[in-house]
Amino acid sequence: MSNLPQCPECNSEYTYEDRAMYVCPECAHEWPQIAAVEIDEDELIIKDSNGNILNDGDTVTVIKDLKVKGSSSVVKVGTKVKNIRLVDGDHDIDCKIDGIGAMKLKSGFVRKV
Repeated sequence: MSNLPQCPECNSEYTYEDRAMYVCPECAHEWPQIAAVEIDEDELIIKDSNGNILNDGDTVTVIKDLKVKGSSSVVKVGTKVKNIRLVDGDHDIDCKIDGIGAMKLKSGFVRKV
């Protein structure tokens, strides 16, 4: 017996592999094999502006001038931020930026180095 998953559309057990896809011969539904890998719900997946997965301790570059709330300073384009920490919430990166201090950033405004 094979360990291939059943079709998510029609629950057919006759699925087969075609390169990186699973295919159902009964309803012709195709889906990627990567989606079949279960990810722990506790695991937090955060991606940068280019779609690269970020991890704790990564170095990122700011891709847009960002105004610092409550201050007249600005985080300039190209600013490197080292040793980021990922958190859950609207602003999903905690970091320290030289000359500014502790900040929270949105992952959509950074690029992994």
